[in-house]
Amino acid sequence: MSDIFLLIKEMLAYILCTALAVLPLLIYFRNPYFLKDLHCTFLSIYVGIRLSRIEKKFYSILDRFLDKVAEHPHKKFIVYEESSYTYSQADRESNKEGDTVALFLGNEPWFVWIWLALSKLGCTASFLNVNIRSKSLLHCFSCCEAKVLIAGADLQGAIEEVLPTLKQQGIRVFILRDHCHVDGIESLSDKIQMESHEPLSRQLRASINIKSPAVYIYTSGTTGLPKAAVLKHERVWMGSFLLTFVGVRSDDVIYIYLPLYHSAAFLMGLCGVIERGSTVVLRSKFSASNFWNDCRKYNVTVIQYIGEVMRYLCNTPKRDNDKDHKVRLAVGNGIREDTWVEFLERFGNICIRECYGATEGNVGFFNYGGKVGAVGREHFLYKMACKYALIRFDTEKEEPVRDSRGFCVEVPRGETGLLVAKIGKRTPFSGYAKHKQQTDKKKLRDVFEKGDVYFNSGDLLKIDDEGFIFFQDRIGDTFRWKGENVATTEVADHLLAVDFVEEANVYGVKVPGHEGRIGMAALKLKENMDFDGKAFYQHVKNYLPSYARPRFVRIQDALVVTSTFKQMKVKLAEEGFNPALIKDPLFYLEDNKGYIPMTQEIFNCIAEGRLRL
Repeated sequence: MSDIFLLIKEMLAYILCTALAVLPLLIYFRNPYFLKDLHCTFLSIYVGIRLSRIEKKFYSILDRFLDKVAEHPHKKFIVYEESSYTYSQADRESNKEGDTVALFLGNEPWFVWIWLALSKLGCTASFLNVNIRSKSLLHCFSCCEAKVLIAGADLQGAIEEVLPTLKQQGIRVFILRDHCHVDGIESLSDKIQMESHEPLSRQLRASINIKSPAVYIYTSGTTGLPKAAVLKHERVWMGSFLLTFVGVRSDDVIYIYLPLYHSAAFLMGLCGVIERGSTVVLRSKFSASNFWNDCRKYNVTVIQYIGEVMRYLCNTPKRDNDKDHKVRLAVGNGIREDTWVEFLERFGNICIRECYGATEGNVGFFNYGGKVGAVGREHFLYKMACKYALIRFDTEKEEPVRDSRGFCVEVPRGETGLLVAKIGKRTPFSGYAKHKQQTDKKKLRDVFEKGDVYFNSGDLLKIDDEGFIFFQDRIGDTFRWKGENVATTEVADHLLAVDFVEEANVYGVKVPGHEGRIGMAALKLKENMDFDGKAFYQHVKNYLPSYARPRFVRIQDALVVTSTFKQMKVKLAEEGFNPALIKDPLFYLEDNKGYIPMTQEIFNCIAEGRLRL
C-alpha cells in the first residue's frame, strides 16, 4: 500500500512540475507581452515606493544631483563641444549665482549651472523660448512675474528690443558677458567669476516642498501666444522617472540636442540623467548631418527624439557606416510608423521607446511592449493610479458627446476617442501661470459622475485589442468634410508614401458656402524632384476615400515647424488657397482628372459658388 501512495505522490509531483513548466508557455501564447508587463509591474512598484518616500520626507531633483556629486564627483556630467564637466565641477559652478529667475538661454552648460543655482536658492526658474521676440517675449516674461532676467550673450539684440518696457517695469536684466555698456543691462560673467565655490546653505530652500513650483515651462504651442505651464516638484520627479522605466543605466551617455527650455529635454533628458547618474552630451541645436558623427565621437548610447527628427535622419544620404555606432536606445515621441521601420532597417537594432504626454498634463504612457506605431501600452497598476478614459467626441461641435443623463460616453476598444484623465491628489493638474481661463478650458466637469473633474488632453487616441495605445490626431487638427471626420496625421502618412514627397503637412481650410473644412496639403518635395499631379492623384485615389483627399496642394521649400519639430497648421489654414495671396505653387484637384495648377479663375469660381466642391 505504501508503494502505491509513493507512486501517487511521484505522479502528482511530476504533474505539478509539468504544469509549472508549461504554465509560462501557456501565459506567453495567451499574452506574448507577459514578461514585459511583469517587468513594468516591478518598475511601477519601485517608482511608487520612491515617490512615496519623497513625499514623506521631501527630496528634490537637486538633492538627487547633490547625492550623485558625493557618489561619483569625478564622473562626467555634461559634455559640450570640446569641453566636459564633472558632477563636482557642475556643483561648484552652480554655487556662484545670485537671486535670478527667468532664463533666456539656449543649449549650453550655463543653462544647467543657473538652473541648479536657482534651485539651491529656493527660486523658481522660468525657461523662455529663445526664438520668441518682442510682444511674445514680454508676454512670456510677464506670465511668471519674474523680477530678474538672465540672457545669453547671443540674445542681447532680442533683449534690447524690449528693454524700454523691462526698464519701466523695474526688471533687472543680466547678460552672460564680461562687460556690457548698454544702459539697463548688467554683465554677469565677470561677477560670477568673483563668487565663492562654497556650497549654498540648505536653509535657502527650507520652505520648498513637493507641491511647490519647480519651473515654468512654456508650451511650444501651434496656436496663439505660449502659455506658462506650472511644473511642481512632484511633476519634475514623474518626468525624470521615464528614463528609469525605459531602461537607462548610470553608465549610459545620453545625447540631448532638443531645447532645454522644453519639457522633453529638461524633464526626460536632463532631470532623467540626474536621477540615473548618467552623462549628458549637450548640443546647441539639432543637425541631421552631424548627428551620427556626434554619436560616434562621444560614444552615445541613448538618443532622444521628437516630432519629425527621425524622418530627417532617414532622409540624409545613406552611408556605409550607418550602423557603426553604440546607440542602443531611442526615447521620444512623434515617430511615424513607416519611419520607425525605415529607421531600424537603416541604423540597426536600436530599441525604440515611444512615449506620450504633455508638459502640463497629468497622464502619460510609454510603449514598453515595442509594438511599432504605438505610443504606449495599458497597464493595470497605472490604470489604478491614474483614472483615464477615451470618450466619444463630436469633431463638428468640438465637444464631448454626452448621454441622456449628461455624462460622457466611453468608447469601446478599437474606436477613436478623446483622452481625459481624472484630476486628483495623485494626478494633479497645476494649469498655467496667470491664465485661469486657459486653465479652466483644460478641465472637463461631470464626466462620469456629478462633480468629477478631468484633464482634457485635446488628443484623440485609440486602444487596440492587445492594449496598445495609438495617437490619432489633435482635436483642432481633425476636421470634418462631407459629414466625415478626417484625421490629418493619417492622411499625411499616406502622402509620404509618394516617391517625390519628403514632408507633408495636412490641414483643413474653410470654403465659402460650404460646411466644415476641406483638405489641403503643404508638401516639401525631395531634392531634384518635381510635383507630378497625375501620379499624386492616382495615389490618393487608391489609398484615400474621396472626402479625405486633399483638394488643394501647396508646394513649399521648407515646412514650418516649432522648436520641438511640431508642424504648424493654423497659419497655413488661415492663408487658405488664394493664389493672389500665396506665392508658393498651388494645385487644385479637378474631379476625376488629377491635380492641375491653381488659377485665380478657379479660386473665383469657388469663392462665388459657381464651382461646387
